[in-house]
Amino acid sequence: MTPAIRLAKKSKIKFSVHEYEHDPSAEAYGKEAAEKLGVDPARVFKTLVAASGKDLYVAVVPVMKMLDLKLLAKAVGVKKAAMADVKIVEKTTGYVVGGVSPLGQKKLLKTVVDSSAEGFETIYVSGGRRGLDIELSPHDLVALLKGSFTELAR
Repeated sequence: MTPAIRLAKKSKIKFSVHEYEHDPSAEAYGKEAAEKLGVDPARVFKTLVAASGKDLYVAVVPVMKMLDLKLLAKAVGVKKAAMADVKIVEKTTGYVVGGVSPLGQKKLLKTVVDSSAEGFETIYVSGGRRGLDIELSPHDLVALLKGSFTELAR
């Protein structure tokens, strides 16, 4: 059981876990998840970690879109943001890249979810390892993370 699933259970929200056989040669983990789970890719979200100075921020965006770093910077109130270094992401979140879940990270980072998530009853996010996704309400996700919705993706 991953920290993400543990947090979801502890919070008593409604969620379901979906596993699939991860292909180590897959380059786009989120796209792979959508295909293998047979889910509309618009409902599958990737977890990205960006940095501004020493501060880290989590962006949850649709797998078929790109994170707009300018929109993220504006959303978190900083001048500029860049993708965080992989080693820092893994050390801070406790997850390996490609399996970073917005839930159950070692430290609760300021989190912003792309507003497109609000259009779905449920969305899929990483469950804390490659080949494992959690399906949950986007509103439960934002509440658990003390996050917010805003436009983040292009």
